[in-house]
This record gives sequence, C-alpha cells and structure tokens, in this order.
Amino acid sequence: MAELTDIDIRERVRERYAAAANAVKSDSGEGGCCRADTFGRALYDDAGDAALGPAVEASLGCGVPTAVADLHDGEIVLDLGSGAGADVLISARRVGPSGRAIGLDMTDEMLSLARANASDAGIENVEWLKGYLEDIPLPDESVDVVLSNCVINLAADKSKVLAEAARVLRPGGRFAVSDVIADEDMDQATREDMAQWTGCVAGALTRAEFARGLEAAGLVDVTIEETHRVHEHAGSAIVRARKPEA
Repeated sequence: MAELTDIDIRERVRERYAAAANAVKSDSGEGGCCRADTFGRALYDDAGDAALGPAVEASLGCGVPTAVADLHDGEIVLDLGSGAGADVLISARRVGPSGRAIGLDMTDEMLSLARANASDAGIENVEWLKGYLEDIPLPDESVDVVLSNCVINLAADKSKVLAEAARVLRPGGRFAVSDVIADEDMDQATREDMAQWTGCVAGALTRAEFARGLEAAGLVDVTIEETHRVHEHAGSAIVRARKPEA
C-alpha cells in the first residue's frame, strides 16, 4: 500500500466528517464514525447542558473536555475541530456574555451545522472559523483555554497542532482536551487502516508521545488520565497542560 501523505489523510478525514454532518442534516442516522456507547452524545449525560440538544446529539467526541476545563466568566475559549459545536456552545454559556467561544473546523458542512445549532440555541457569544489545526487563524497569545474533543488524533502532524495550540494560548492559559490514546502495543495493521484512522483510533499518540509533544511545545504540568476504553488497542483520556506564566 502506498504511503499516505498528510494531504491524503486530511482529505479522507474531511470526507468522513462532511458525510457525518450531512447525515445529521438529513436525519438519516448514518455517517457516524464511532461506537455510540464510547463516543458522542452518550458521554454528555452528566454534562448539565442537555438543552443544547441537536449539537450534543451530533457530537462525535470521545469525552467532555468542558467538564474539566474549569471555565470562568470572561474567558476566551478555542475548540479545535469543533464539529457540530457542542463544546463551543457549552463553553459559551460557561464564560458568559463577557467571554467568547471560538470553534475551528476545516469542514464546511460541520461549520454550517454548528452555526445553525448556535442560532437555534440563541447563543451569540460564539465565533466560527474555517481552518486547519496545524495553522490556527488566530494571533499569538489570544485565548485563555484550548479545548478539543477526539480530533487531535486525526491530524497528520500532531507536533504542529500542539505547537499551534501553545502559540495561541496566553501565558498561564490552559490546554484541556479529550483524545484517544493508543496503547504502546497497538499493532501496525490498525495504524495503517484508514477506516480506523477516521474512526478515531489509528492516528492516536501513545501516552508518552502525547506528553513529549506537549512538553516540546513549551507546555507544563502535563497530566493524562484515561476515562474509558474505546478500542482493543486504545482508550479515551483527558489531557491537560498549562502554558507557563510570562
């Protein structure tokens, strides 16, 4: 099998998540990439934001990063790979009118779905950006918190993603994401399977690789706590870190 380029990986991920967004819009129930009991809406049962309905229903995440991000009034929050917008809308409510939540996604279909969900929920302190995790279209030191929900594992160049997250964080800013963490013994066949890649498994970093990537990006106080198993060779984890004070 020919080696996949970063562009190949990005396009296959984009196609899969565009299909998922279109499936939600058509109410077909198809297009999801992950098991319903370990990914998506079932994980939000205790998040206290059931009123956000459609955005939560369309979630493809592997956790609830807003539950551990310790958000405060007035903060600016960035969600990497914001999808249908659930974590952005939850964040917007928690930071209040004086704060702002920003969703970044590369998929037009997901951005359209997220904007509709925000409008339906009557939430205005949100912003939606089209772009890539490896090249975040925001200035240096412009956000207080970076979130992500089962998306970093899909990126081809995760070191760039983590470096960009560190770049846009203000000194003292917080990194709090849910992501799939690969077991050290994940077999090569799983890693090479693109269906598994877009299903949030094959592209995952190991615990040690994720920690090294965050430290290389200049973040400190790294913690990685597994929450549940999502695959024979991987688990979902909450990953947290902090940008040092200036």
